[in-house]
Amino acid sequence: MDQRLEFVLLARLPGANVSELCRRIGISRQTGYKWLRRAGDEGQDLRAAMRDRSRRPHVSPGRTSAAQEQRVLA
Repeated sequence: MDQRLEFVLLARLPGANVSELCRRIGISRQTGYKWLRRAGDEGQDLRAAMRDRSRRPHVSPGRTSAAQEQRVLA
């Protein structure tokens, strides 16, 4: 997380070159811009913005119902 915080703080400096920062830190530009978007989305709490996020989907429409799961387990 320290690397993410350092990147965001350096990228926010006037005249910062995001592409060069990404190369120096060893991340893709896509990742760098994702971190910058997150930092802007979360407002003041930069540490919360830089935490890892779950990749689990919010909704699983094809998931087996709980009742069906119980019948299979029984």
